[in-house]
Amino acid sequence: MVRKGLAALAGVVLCTVSFSAMAAQLRIIQTNFAGDTIHIIDPATNKVVGKIEGMEATHGIAVAPDGSRIYISEEGTNTVTVIDGKTLQVTKKIPLSGNPNLVDITPDGRYLYIAIALAYDDLSEFPKVKASASGGVDVIDTQSLTNVKTIAMKGGVHDLNVSPDGKYVFVGNARGGQANVMSVVDTKTNEVAWTLPMNPAPSPMAVSKNPDGSTKSIFAQNGRDNGFQVVDFATRQVTNTVKLPDITGQGQNQYGPPSASHGIMVTPDQKTLLVNSRFNSAVYSYSLPDLKPLGVATLGGRGAGWLTITPDSKTAYIANEHTNDTSAVDIATMKEIARIPVGFAPARNVVWMAP
Repeated sequence: MVRKGLAALAGVVLCTVSFSAMAAQLRIIQTNFAGDTIHIIDPATNKVVGKIEGMEATHGIAVAPDGSRIYISEEGTNTVTVIDGKTLQVTKKIPLSGNPNLVDITPDGRYLYIAIALAYDDLSEFPKVKASASGGVDVIDTQSLTNVKTIAMKGGVHDLNVSPDGKYVFVGNARGGQANVMSVVDTKTNEVAWTLPMNPAPSPMAVSKNPDGSTKSIFAQNGRDNGFQVVDFATRQVTNTVKLPDITGQGQNQYGPPSASHGIMVTPDQKTLLVNSRFNSAVYSYSLPDLKPLGVATLGGRGAGWLTITPDSKTAYIANEHTNDTSAVDIATMKEIARIPVGFAPARNVVWMAP
């Protein structure tokens, strides 16, 4: 049955969507930073099947493990917005300590961790605009839907990753030039357990796991180079640095801030690492654990800024922020198989099992 014009809280509305078709179905949710619309993609058809409208400057996104909730960080309101997975209505906006970027969730769905960047709103030395001291990580209890703690840190945080076993949060202190470290938070205490100096700081990151589910390696992009570093979790050392291939001529994309390479993820089967290049408008694949280059998908869209991977490890979805579309890439062949028009400046995306 098709329902039209469903009104939702805070001005959020849903476009024409077949809810029966969405029941218990895999979806890709794509945020759009420069617009007020979030797009929902059906990976079976690579078509947009729904929209959530009325959200301001959406950035990070996470979903509850059972699909019952969608969590969106809104830079325009400094909140995490909670959306009901069945009705797609906003149920709550949770105030944050500062300007939010990436969102990640523990495997049991109990806690959200929110990257808090530096907010450039200090006018005390106007016309110079300074960053206020708002960097760190906010912790959201998803049972009470409250902000239970702010873990203060030097430097603004753009990206963070919860470890596969939920025991740690890997934090890239990469904003404002105040810190060049990776901070590791213990989720039992919600305190920083240890730090690793890295220059530049890691942002974004991906995490691989051992057979028992514990953390094996952290793959850390940075804001300066078109590549990434490898951190061995057990030894707490950088063990490798990989630079993505250089290209010349018209293939180069003037990517702008924050980084030449933005978006990195390990496939769920732990066999492959996928790495975006904004500069090359391409996605590169490497075998794990040996990091042997496997192939490259040159994208029709430009400005590859984020990616997510389907649970079967077969398809990647890449947000092309400069052409306002999302590319679907077949991982086995590293070929772009579809380009899906979405909103303005698509940012983060995530796999969601619609309840």
